[in-house]
Amino acid sequence: MLKSYLRFPSLLVTATLLVVTARADFHDHLGIQLWSLHAQTMAKGLPPSLDLIKGWGFTEVEGGVSATGPTATQVRAEFDARGLTVPSVHASYEQMTKDLPAVIRDAKILGAKFVICPWIPHESAFDAAKMREAVANFNKWGAAFSAAGLRFGYHPHGYEFVPSGTAGETLLDDLIKATNPADVCYEMDVFWAFHAGGDPVKLLQKYSTRWVALHVKDIRKGAPTGSPTGSAPATDNVSVGTGQIDWRAVIGTAEKIGVTYYFIEDETTAPLENVPASLAYLRALKL
Repeated sequence: MLKSYLRFPSLLVTATLLVVTARADFHDHLGIQLWSLHAQTMAKGLPPSLDLIKGWGFTEVEGGVSATGPTATQVRAEFDARGLTVPSVHASYEQMTKDLPAVIRDAKILGAKFVICPWIPHESAFDAAKMREAVANFNKWGAAFSAAGLRFGYHPHGYEFVPSGTAGETLLDDLIKATNPADVCYEMDVFWAFHAGGDPVKLLQKYSTRWVALHVKDIRKGAPTGSPTGSAPATDNVSVGTGQIDWRAVIGTAEKIGVTYYFIEDETTAPLENVPASLAYLRALKL
């Protein structure tokens, strides 16, 4: 085949164009993490929040099912009524420890492809012992999700960026390397990676086969970084495109390595204003 390309250079150009064309465009999968409207949902219920999401023009939502809220079947009906899909759900570490089959069942009812754990419980500073415990659980849970036709993943939250025993690396590096690539993927929260002192672009490149989704949210210009605590004031969150993150570099790299889903997660003090502003910026963003 290579000889054919050498004899007919236009074939090589055509093949290259086909590869570039096949790469997913992030604009096609700009979704929203339902947590962005948690205050609204707590006050008024799920349907008004989904009406807002539909009105803004989203078609993909990252959601989940709580133990005290509507059932997965009821939630699915609300999404279906508005033409919304749920490619990814979040489920807590505690939920999966207590009743993994229920998490798998609910994810399937919602039509999800991915189930993401957003937090590893720890009372004091996150350490190597907690990391190793999580690795064992993630590999076990990941195998169960794979057997059920789903993919399990983890959403780093910043506290994993403490140094590890390897020079220049962190407990996040250890976690990613120790989890089975066939069963455990990762969702990067760009805010938390940057806030903790990480470089989102370099992390995407370093573990290019592991990332499947991004949480797209920005950090206020002038806000301190380099603190691997997993916590920051809400005022350090700003609408996408107005903060410190180089979104052309981050999203451009994510596209190149095959990331498909890009969920806006708004943790600002005014999500009803900032979600539409973030969406407008991202829709207009050219890489």
